[in-house]
Amino acid sequence: MDDSLRVYFAGDIFNHKDLVGNLLLADAIKSVSDGRYHCILPQNLEQTTGRSIDIRNQDLLEVMRADLLILNFDGTELDSGTVVEFIYAKSLDVPCVVLRTDFRSGGDEEIGGNPWNLMCSGYPRTEVMTLNGMAWYQEAYLGSDTTKTALDRLYEKLAGEVITRMDKVLKTPSLLPDDPGKTREIFRWALNYAGGGVENLISDAELDELISSKKNKNS
Repeated sequence: MDDSLRVYFAGDIFNHKDLVGNLLLADAIKSVSDGRYHCILPQNLEQTTGRSIDIRNQDLLEVMRADLLILNFDGTELDSGTVVEFIYAKSLDVPCVVLRTDFRSGGDEEIGGNPWNLMCSGYPRTEVMTLNGMAWYQEAYLGSDTTKTALDRLYEKLAGEVITRMDKVLKTPSLLPDDPGKTREIFRWALNYAGGGVENLISDAELDELISSKKNKNS
């Protein structure tokens, strides 16, 4: 049995900075965790048709298959697709780590609360990690003599902190029923309510295998 954990990496993928940053962090997480965590990047998934509904369905199915999610909550406004993936993951009780490296404040929570819309906070089996990305970058850059060294230092440090939170959230008890049959009903309901054809992409037998794997990994 493959003991590695499948991590869906949700976040912006709309420019070279997003794409490269996602890739560097995903590779660093795999390296620092000695292969325990394997990140699935939506930007790397093969799109067979290019139809928007197929892209959506593919991503939702990957959320369901994931043992954990990392969600990038950077920006003055959260990416709407990332929020949808977060709520879909929570409907399936998938453990999540919410990561914000944006040092700007915002949101409508009380002082000291999360810097985003309050409706995206308070969910179980979720670890929140907020940091000043500029400060972390400056520390890595000023202490390095090459760009590669600076990037390695920055992303290894970031990966280590994310891994600590993934380890922690995995220890929280699942909210799903102990009965695999009842869990399958929940997963099938989630596929049906999403609609759009995603409900036809996985069989009950495949769901049973997925649920068994998640139970063995406490995900």
